[in-house]
Amino acid sequence: MDNSGKEKEAIQLMAEADKKVKSSGSFLGGMFGGNHKVEEACEMYARAANMFKMAKNWSAAGNAFCQAAKLHMQLQNKHDSATSFVDAGNAYKKADPQEAINCLNAAIDIYTDMGRFTIAAKHHITIAEVYESELVDIEKAIAHYEQAADYYKGEESNSSANKCLLKVASYSAQLEQYQKAIEIYEQVGTNTMDNPLLKYSAKEYFFKASLCHFIVDELNAKLAVEKYEEMFPAFSDSRECKLLKKLLEAHEEQNSEAFTEAVKEFDSVSRLDQWLTTMLLRIKKTIQGDAGDLK
Repeated sequence: MDNSGKEKEAIQLMAEADKKVKSSGSFLGGMFGGNHKVEEACEMYARAANMFKMAKNWSAAGNAFCQAAKLHMQLQNKHDSATSFVDAGNAYKKADPQEAINCLNAAIDIYTDMGRFTIAAKHHITIAEVYESELVDIEKAIAHYEQAADYYKGEESNSSANKCLLKVASYSAQLEQYQKAIEIYEQVGTNTMDNPLLKYSAKEYFFKASLCHFIVDELNAKLAVEKYEEMFPAFSDSRECKLLKKLLEAHEEQNSEAFTEAVKEFDSVSRLDQWLTTMLLRIKKTIQGDAGDLK
């Protein structure tokens, strides 16, 4: 479908809305229903934004939603203003990631001011995802996941908070901030091990915490595994725990072949993801004379 006509119509609407805003600010306009004109302009900007969306002109759509958001704020319609900033952010995501983040941050400020922390947390996650995939700034992604987790915790949404914290742990370990990752994996593992529905996941978190310990120090890893077995007896029977013990033994003997063999055996049943592969390679590199691969 040809939507180029929509774009022309949208540009016209924007011009009319701009005129209305200007006239509402004049002395006479202010006396004769200034607010009413601002409301009409608001509607026009929103209609123009949707037309730009149909024409796939994402930047123009984002800008139009932004104009509507600012006018809603002027009219003290906080909720509508926040919604328009979110719409702007979603449009900008397709064209200008940094501008998308600015709009979502503006929405977050309004939501936190209104005490709507769960919604604010959701938008922090969206910002974190933009930093992950579009702008590739992992430090900033971590900061937004942490903020989202804080807000979720405050609202007693613990499972949502844990999801965000696990992202933080995963990225922290990649950035070699192992202590931070260990603390989170232990905390989430301890929180989930007593929950009948979630305890299956606890062994994965203790496994990941053990690997982070292992990269830092072999003895630490040994002590950590013993501690986790004591805290959570089901961990002892898990394939993850058995793998850790084989790896610790191979590492102690500086036997890189036995290390690789144990990893291959585990991988043949449970595929290793990118994160686990990276961590295992980092551990293997600490074996003297190792070539640094898992083949």
